[in-house]
Amino acid sequence: MNDILIRGGVLYDGSGAPGVPADVAIKDGRLAKIGSDLTEPARRTIDARGLAVAPGFIDIKTHSDFTLPINPKAESKVRQGVTTEIIGHCGFSVAPCLPGKVELLKDYLSPSAPWTPFRELTFPDYLDTFPATSVNAGILVGHNTLRLMTMGMSDREPTASELDHMVALLEAGLQAGALGLSSGLFTPPGSYAKPAEMHALGRVLKAHNAAYFTHLRDESDKVLDAVQEAIDFAEACRVHVEIVHFKCSGTNNWGKAEAALKMIANAKARGLAIDCDAYPYAAGSNPLKNLLPQWVQSGGVPAMLARLKEADTRDKIRADIARDGLNNWGRIPSWDCVQISISPNLPQYSGRTLLSLANERGADPLDTLCDYLVDDQAATRVLVTSISEDDIETIVASPMALVGSDGNCVAPYGQVGKGMPHPRFYGTFPRIIHHYVRERGTLPLELAIHKMTGATARALNFSDRGLLKQGYRADVAIFDPADFQDRATYAEPHQFPSGARTTVIVNGVMVVEDATHTETLPGKVLRRDASGKVA
Repeated sequence: MNDILIRGGVLYDGSGAPGVPADVAIKDGRLAKIGSDLTEPARRTIDARGLAVAPGFIDIKTHSDFTLPINPKAESKVRQGVTTEIIGHCGFSVAPCLPGKVELLKDYLSPSAPWTPFRELTFPDYLDTFPATSVNAGILVGHNTLRLMTMGMSDREPTASELDHMVALLEAGLQAGALGLSSGLFTPPGSYAKPAEMHALGRVLKAHNAAYFTHLRDESDKVLDAVQEAIDFAEACRVHVEIVHFKCSGTNNWGKAEAALKMIANAKARGLAIDCDAYPYAAGSNPLKNLLPQWVQSGGVPAMLARLKEADTRDKIRADIARDGLNNWGRIPSWDCVQISISPNLPQYSGRTLLSLANERGADPLDTLCDYLVDDQAATRVLVTSISEDDIETIVASPMALVGSDGNCVAPYGQVGKGMPHPRFYGTFPRIIHHYVRERGTLPLELAIHKMTGATARALNFSDRGLLKQGYRADVAIFDPADFQDRATYAEPHQFPSGARTTVIVNGVMVVEDATHTETLPGKVLRRDASGKVA
């Protein structure tokens, strides 16, 4: 007897093929049979008439490692149809966390993980003790974390022994099953790394058939140079490269998306394994400290906070921003484009923009920013509106660009319900389907689903997920394409998408039934084997 029979839906198998009427039988956590008018008995039958039946969405770019330990139900993601998250991105991983360095890592990650419990932790132990969750999780080793554990915030090249130490830490993570290495070359200490350092780690990835996921060194004025750096890495190391949350930030860089995508397409045509992903919003999100010139963070958080109190420091920051724009963000129309998102020590200001705070205080916006960082102990996270809607649509339309939320799994309650996070945490996948498929006609539904499932699974080298195919793992998203709309906004982000009939199955277990969480936690930690396959 089957466990679940899904009857009468339109099946989008994740390959990019148009939807076809079909039934789906699930047994023992796998897709047992797919066909027309299946009659085998099942313990549970789902009436999917009028609904799309698709593989569970794979969120290739997230930071849910910061929230899954305190929100294992992963509501904001699984209610979008997400069944798998890839975590540990931008060089920011919570492991390895070496003896005596817990506070160092905690302070460094405070704007991204203000409520995460940090402890001494090897990467193998991290994978082995990862909590039960509602979604599957593939986990990356963060380069910034490796450098922090080895060299602190030193702005220099590693010694031979320091590089060997980073290599050993990376190998321990890869041998335990980490999917690969993530980098955050836009911010210290990752930004201090030269290509030679990254290529040395890339050779380790090659030896283990692992992949590389990079937050580009620059997403604004030098974005095309940064894309070329990622292509050079793929060529030198011959591993799969994923350019994460790809964007062209800053008004002076709008319109560059097409050129960057052509660079990636040409690299792929030469046989390089390289992809990119993006979220469909005009605002990005980052720690407030990362908007400042990189030299400001030299020496770590305490040194930075002391430095920010000095008038000479502020004058130099002001001059650098006037000349270069915001670090990694480029030029924005005004400080009204920077909105406080999460502020652990000053929660009353969540949702306010820096310009409104400056006006209220009768102060210069840059002085307001520096004062705020000091008062919030550098833990502030902000939203920055800096991306062109035309570029977003160009990226969404591209068959090469996958979909990643760059968001944490949160919920409208408890610790993860604090502040005003980016609406992408709740709305990325339904926004693609509602706004860009149904409203804009930017791409057909089957291609949108492919970019969220089969194409992503191929980029990640998944062995048996991402397609509705007999024998594959039973990760399934069932939704009404006419009633699957993002409702989260910048003003009111804690809102689940519409869709009263949305049902989500993870490893053969119903996690969401008719838009209600079932409290089940069937997710698995996905590990890469020696051949590079992920299961």
